[in-house]
Amino acid sequence: MTTAVNATLSSYDDLIRRVGDGELGPDPGTFRIAVAFTTRQAVRHDGRGTGYRNEVLSLRLAEAVGSCAVEPGALPDSAVEECVGADVARLLRHPLPPVRVAALDAYLMHVLPHTPAQGAVPVPLPAGSSLEKSRARATAVVGLLDLPPGATVLVVGVVNSLLEALRSRGLRYVPCDLKGGETEWGEPVLADALAEAGRCDALLVSGMTLGNGTFEPLRRHALAHGKQLVMFAQTGSAVLPRFLGQGVSAVCAEPYPFFWLDGGPGVVHRYGGSCPGGER
Repeated sequence: MTTAVNATLSSYDDLIRRVGDGELGPDPGTFRIAVAFTTRQAVRHDGRGTGYRNEVLSLRLAEAVGSCAVEPGALPDSAVEECVGADVARLLRHPLPPVRVAALDAYLMHVLPHTPAQGAVPVPLPAGSSLEKSRARATAVVGLLDLPPGATVLVVGVVNSLLEALRSRGLRYVPCDLKGGETEWGEPVLADALAEAGRCDALLVSGMTLGNGTFEPLRRHALAHGKQLVMFAQTGSAVLPRFLGQGVSAVCAEPYPFFWLDGGPGVVHRYGGSCPGGER
């Protein structure tokens, strides 16, 4: 669903400005963050040779939780204390980008929740092991790409289950992550995603790019070249749907609590792409 705001949105900074000016809902200065917390985890799924770590800053506003993933150890402990009791307008001006992202996400989750009225299509994730749930989420994400076998996808934010799902559809990929390293299959992970985008037919990008400043260049590339840009978003799950039609073609939004936190059933929310009722 493309709203009037989406149609004229020029950048992530423009979205922050519009929220601050009250264009998408009530004055953010009237909302205070009640709870701030970080979630840290390390995982190695059964049958996988590599693992990874996650660290996420989350802010609670009424019933909503906004989140931003960070590199493990990068967020100072003082950030959580600074967020508690602060109003959203103040946090949208915080010097730390992850705080600004989490505050924006919490505000938008509160005023524009993931509902059919906002264009969201819920996709249930079954109960199961961490690997089973990871694969179920990957199926929901990769299903938003409309590509023939043999096409090449730029993957920013390497998740092996996503790569596995792309391989199962006969799609090639260029894995990118600021940390570098290797995939589960020994493929090199490249650090400069934008430098690789030109040789790819579509982009599959983590919401974590909002917090590290790499989202905007990738969005502008997709917009300028008419490429599909599918976002998988634990970070900024309520932020990224605002960019549908402005470079972002589809979003798989996964608000807190994330699939890796619980073995029970869960849900992700898909926007755009090939979702029933979604926008092409």
